[in-house]
Amino acid sequence: MPIFFKIDYKNIISHIQNINRVEGEVLLVDKPYALTSFEVVNKIKIAIKKTHPEKLKVGHAGTLDPLATGLLIVCVGKKTKQIESFQAQEKEYTGTFFIGATTPCYDKEKEVDAVFPTEHITEKEIHQVANGFEGVQMQTPPVYSAVHVAGKRAYDLAREGVEQIDIASKKIEIKKFEITRIALPEVDFKVVCSKGTYIRALARDFGAALGSGAYLAALRRTRIGSFTVQEAFSFPVFTPKKKTEKENV
Repeated sequence: MPIFFKIDYKNIISHIQNINRVEGEVLLVDKPYALTSFEVVNKIKIAIKKTHPEKLKVGHAGTLDPLATGLLIVCVGKKTKQIESFQAQEKEYTGTFFIGATTPCYDKEKEVDAVFPTEHITEKEIHQVANGFEGVQMQTPPVYSAVHVAGKRAYDLAREGVEQIDIASKKIEIKKFEITRIALPEVDFKVVCSKGTYIRALARDFGAALGSGAYLAALRRTRIGSFTVQEAFSFPVFTPKKKTEKENV
């Protein structure tokens, strides 16, 4: 996975050059794969500096993991005061679970650490288990997450090699959990949920409920409240072109 990305600032500037500098602006971005939410905000900050001499605050209203794509709300200027209200709105996701294996972070960012049987799993059971997750419940966030534990981020403790990390469960609500495709080991889904829901943790719990294991193979955020990804502008990302042997000479 590439670490550094080149950005086509001309594309970004076309979306921010007419922002309301007095009242602020809400930008809807379709975050690409492998780019962090922080990097998206940082690139928009740079683009704003290129077109607006005065300093404007910029922040996002809800992190998307690097390997996830989709809707990211970026607030500029006075609209940053509304970030918490956007974060509180329900979210909609589509994605894919890989059934029969787990990873330490519950997605593809780390290698598989265990495999499990899947021969006993039926399509009927998959739908029944999904239905059982709908409603208000307690969910334990992933170890590799930004939640605070003893004054530190959980992911920092995990990367330091701390074996026992006690993360408190949080109340969430799964308002809709629809299975859209079954082609084991892959299961596609659509989820509508409350603030604070970790879809990676849902993958973990879904696999366990099936008497197996699972991790999140793909995720796309399609809606936050009334904002949809169809309204968002695509973020122009490309990796540097590799030089040929002739160019390296």
